[in-house]
Amino acid sequence: MIQSIDDKAIIKIKKAKGGSLFFIDDFLSLGSAKAVSKALERLVARKEIDRVARGIYSRLAKDRILGPLKPSAEQIAEAIRRREKSRIIPTGSLALNALGLSTQIPMNVVYYTDGSARKIDLGSRTIVFKKTSAKNLATIGKISTLVIQALKEIGKDNVTEREITIILDHLKKEEPLRLINDIKLAPEWIRIIMRRAL
Repeated sequence: MIQSIDDKAIIKIKKAKGGSLFFIDDFLSLGSAKAVSKALERLVARKEIDRVARGIYSRLAKDRILGPLKPSAEQIAEAIRRREKSRIIPTGSLALNALGLSTQIPMNVVYYTDGSARKIDLGSRTIVFKKTSAKNLATIGKISTLVIQALKEIGKDNVTEREITIILDHLKKEEPLRLINDIKLAPEWIRIIMRRAL
């Protein structure tokens, strides 16, 4: 019996762990983009997979109590980064939230990227990828990258001692070599704050 694109696609999807994200490109060995797209939509209609956003699908991970778990904006952004082999860094309110400087979960998540600029609609939230210069993506420390973006969002004249204390606590967990590298890439007023962590 000849297997349909639907059958081959669901076999591939079921082999991956729950919560994995898939793009149409992942199935192009099975048929044309149009045929694959139609097959994935049929799998969505049969409730075998979920459509996370336009062109992005998942077999949702399931929690015993909470039921199906939708992937986070961060997981989707990371999957796009891997697929494009691009660099991304979280900006603004996303960086503030990640460092505990804000409890607000941003509805619009913005990343700087050297990949394609795009906007992904997740229904109640959006992910925006903004093209930026190589210099903005040259930081190598996960924590120090977030700190630079968070401080830029707060602004030189608005940053409080309390916020600086929280930031310095985070920076103590950064690898010193990464921190030294990233301090050089920050604006001067941010460098002064970050050097206090060394």
